[in-house]
Amino acid sequence: MPAKVDSDTCTGCSACVDSCPVSAIEMVDDKAVVDANTCTDCGACVDACPVEAISMQ
Repeated sequence: MPAKVDSDTCTGCSACVDSCPVSAIEMVDDKAVVDANTCTDCGACVDACPVEAISMQ
């Protein structure tokens, strides 16, 4: 299952974008958005998020 971003918790720091090895995350309106078709479920973004806004579904 791809990573899921809680947009209410996301602060828009883009740490997840920088950590994603397959570039599956982009910033949209200062919030992280995961492309489920590209995400490989590695969890790097979960570990990188300083506010715990990302989880694996």
